[in-house]
Amino acid sequence: MKKIKVTNPIVEINGDEMARIMWDRIKENLILPYLDIKIIYFDLGIKNRDETNDDITKDAARAIKKYQVGIKCATITPDKKRMKEFQLKKIWDSPNATIRNIIHGTIFREPILVKNIQKFIPGWKKPICIARHAYADQYAAKEFSIKEKGNLYFIFLPEKKKSKGLKKIKIHHFQGNGIAMGMFNTDESIYGFARSCFNYSIYKKLPLFLSTKNTILKSYDGRYVDIFDHVYKHEFYQIFKRMNITYEHCLIDDMIAKTIKSDGGFIWACKNYDGDVQSDCIAQGFGSLGMMTSVLLNPDGKIFESEAAHGTVTRHFRSHQKGEKTSTNPVASIFAWTRGLKHRAFLDKNKILEKFSTILEKTCIDLVESGKVTKDLFFYLNKKKECFLDTETFIKELKINLDKKTKSMTIFL
Repeated sequence: MKKIKVTNPIVEINGDEMARIMWDRIKENLILPYLDIKIIYFDLGIKNRDETNDDITKDAARAIKKYQVGIKCATITPDKKRMKEFQLKKIWDSPNATIRNIIHGTIFREPILVKNIQKFIPGWKKPICIARHAYADQYAAKEFSIKEKGNLYFIFLPEKKKSKGLKKIKIHHFQGNGIAMGMFNTDESIYGFARSCFNYSIYKKLPLFLSTKNTILKSYDGRYVDIFDHVYKHEFYQIFKRMNITYEHCLIDDMIAKTIKSDGGFIWACKNYDGDVQSDCIAQGFGSLGMMTSVLLNPDGKIFESEAAHGTVTRHFRSHQKGEKTSTNPVASIFAWTRGLKHRAFLDKNKILEKFSTILEKTCIDLVESGKVTKDLFFYLNKKKECFLDTETFIKELKINLDKKTKSMTIFL
């Protein structure tokens, strides 16, 4: 069978634990047999990150910027316990955060819908995509404990000595112990966030909502509202009008109520922490974090990184190490490959690659809808007899079905 020629490379980032085991099986069974593709490979397993002083993470991010498409396996973000387990030199930063800071992108997460998986909110018929501004706010905040009486101030010191921009704002007079935190964001980052969201809305042909609490945080959240409004009016209004899609700002509490009552089918732009919380809520509302895609898109819509929304599945990996079969859901990792390949196809105008990626996604969905599922999805099917597939068998079944669907396709001629 002739393989599909992919002209330009993709960057592959390998990860850790059970996610890595699945990743290798997916690549071996569902990608390499069908594609003639150059892969720029980076191993971001925790040991390799430690050995390279985490320089390999930065190298991987720069490669994604160069080749425009990255496909990433789930990786460990270490804490004190993990540092001791792997005997690391230090507690390394989140690789996802490092990559995001270099690419300057926005995270978009949305569920993979299948008909036979019962949703916790039955009214959701179409996907809801969370756009998370993955920069600063709480994640780059400075915090500390206060152990005595005193005054807390915000102080801004301009770099120019003669500037009149010096600001000293009193926040609180402490009578005793307490806590404090200072956080920030930048116009540059918010503009990038806005452009990523509007571009992705066009890419998906879906309406866009921004949620903030600008009634309380008038300057902070108000800046998000003003920048989105400016970018929409001056850069995207005519395109949205032509495509018959809309943009709207909502207070976050109103947006949550609107979302619960909706049937889905929109993109929801959130600040960093809001996006973190709401993406998990949306995932559970639709059924499973194992059925959630996650992509990172830069402001001009060209640089793209895809991954599964779930972690490294440590508990299953411990069973795998003992030689036991595990029933870990590989669908989100498969979609990490397909979404990355679709973007490669979009950039290269490679219709054959786009078609293959779509077929692989549909084959996944068809297999789940036929009742052949991993353990995490089995309990949604309301079957009395326990009959779910282990990961290896699921991928083998998927390959058999993929072979059948691609055999008669002229795309391989």
